[in-house]
Amino acid sequence: MARTPSNMLPLGTSAPTFNLPDPDGGVHSLDDAAGSDGYLVMFICNHCPFVIHVADELARLGKDCQEGNVAVFAINSNDFESYPADSPPKMKEEASSRGYTFPYLIDKDQSVARAYNAACTPDFYLFDADRKLVYRGQLDGSRPGNDVAVDGRVLRSAIDALLAGETIDGQQVPSIGCSIKWRTGTQ
Repeated sequence: MARTPSNMLPLGTSAPTFNLPDPDGGVHSLDDAAGSDGYLVMFICNHCPFVIHVADELARLGKDCQEGNVAVFAINSNDFESYPADSPPKMKEEASSRGYTFPYLIDKDQSVARAYNAACTPDFYLFDADRKLVYRGQLDGSRPGNDVAVDGRVLRSAIDALLAGETIDGQQVPSIGCSIKWRTGTQ
């Protein structure tokens, strides 16, 4: 399994806007959650072993974030025509079976992944209430096969610091995962 690291978008970057559909055709944007204390944008998919490894924690994290007034958006930018396991109907099944309570969105033209400089799944971006990037990097130290518990501790620590008004350490470890499956000629 190939391991691709995050590109590590510069801290302080403003959250790129988006208007993306979910598998049912509803359209979502960051503005849907105006007034949130933070915004977590995750690039995930269905078939990546790295995402599968942490998917249950993503469901728990999503619920915890929403209770803490942090809006959560998951985006699938993979070329689902070449990777049908990532198709919208399969996304809907995945969200239901995992218990995702956040929008799981389709970035068919991959423009949002490019705007975020996303490289892998999973890839995490945490923005403050002003939509400035305060954290990007790994969920935790767990990877498939390394016997480290999946607990989201690194990202959760950043979220806790954000909500407490504390400074988040700028030394952040990139996420590692499968590369985004780019459409031919787009990357």
